[in-house]
Amino acid sequence: MTASSKRTSAEALALRITVVDPPPTISWALQLGRDDLIKPTASTKGRISFDFSVEVVTGDSPDAFRLRGPAVQGRAGERFVYLCMGAYAGQVGAPAGWRAKISLEGITRKLLDALRAKHSGVLEAQFAGTAREGGPSRASVPLLGGGWRIV
Repeated sequence: MTASSKRTSAEALALRITVVDPPPTISWALQLGRDDLIKPTASTKGRISFDFSVEVVTGDSPDAFRLRGPAVQGRAGERFVYLCMGAYAGQVGAPAGWRAKISLEGITRKLLDALRAKHSGVLEAQFAGTAREGGPSRASVPLLGGGWRIV
């Protein structure tokens, strides 16, 4: 079979990333591509959420898939999303800029199948927004509650 004869399909997948207990006075944004930023879809004192979608692309193997779209960063097997903070989120007067790296690798075929069976829903990941030293969580952040889940 040639590469051009392989069958692939793509479907939209709704995702939500929620920052729990973020530090006050720090702006957050979802990074699209290299330079575009998207503001939060919901924000309270204790939570900041970003709702967005990615594409799930499947190929010939029933278990193989990949995620793609403007918010998806990294190589195959290392996909992630960036949340930018402070100066990196466009906050004027911020003391610095940071990024939190949220892994997409916890999104499994089993999770996608369970979401499809519900016929609606969103996959959500949450992480603690404040690091131990009191600033914003940055770099690769651990997900709360066992990682990605259906809400």
